Amino acid sequence: MLLTDKTAVIYGAGGSIGGAVARAFAAEGARVHLVGRTRETLEAVAADIKETGIRDIGIKDAEVAVVDALDESAVTEHLARVGDVDVSFNLVSRGDVQGLPITEMPVDDFLRPVLNGTRANFITARAAARRMAERGSGVVLTLNSGSAHGSPMMGGTGPADAATDSLVRNLAMELGPRGVRAVGLWAAGIPETLTIEKLGKVNPDLNEAAIQGILDQLSSLRMTRRNPTLAEITATAVFLASDHAASITGTFVNVTGGMFPG
Repeated sequence: MLLTDKTAVIYGAGGSIGGAVARAFAAEGARVHLVGRTRETLEAVAADIKETGIRDIGIKDAEVAVVDALDESAVTEHLARVGDVDVSFNLVSRGDVQGLPITEMPVDDFLRPVLNGTRANFITARAAARRMAERGSGVVLTLNSGSAHGSPMMGGTGPADAATDSLVRNLAMELGPRGVRAVGLWAAGIPETLTIEKLGKVNPDLNEAAIQGILDQLSSLRMTRRNPTLAEITATAVFLASDHAASITGTFVNVTGGMFPG
């Protein structure tokens, strides 16, 4: 198993991507700490990990903590309770609003993902990196859609992604000499996460046919002509968190099927 004896803190672990990453990390032997704002969703993921662990890989529990990643003190205090951290992965929701031209978007809707995403990534990365640097090892992971290269009708998503991209690269430069890596994943248009319930919160006029049209359009833009699966995203995250990726830092791995330049 690639992550045996590693301790991973996953922010946003109650979401579809966060939960899938948590399950994958646990299956690879990591001690996972599930962090988010909604206890019910976190506990559902923890129960699933324990059930799967009993059945397949031995009893394995997942620690649950209700923590707001935007709260600097709460994040720091939680990590103090966790102790040594090998992997920190931020997957929290930023509140992106899409589907409108920038010229028609309210200021708050445009800025929300920029402010929330930058703040959450900075707070969680800094808190973990300080602890990792003391030990001389660790990896900070993050994920965004890769929209910093230009994506119309995406509102503040592109600027928010750009801020995250820059943060990861600067963290890698500063922390590399101290044994800590910073790596990101670009992932967009994952079919399992584009449900009518989620997209309906942004655009209530969407139906199943419209969502399928979005997925078909996305797949046509990719070099591979297919959308990435959640399993492919989590497998890539497992690899990047493992010692097999010890020389990879300061970059983003493109798991979009080639939609964006590397």
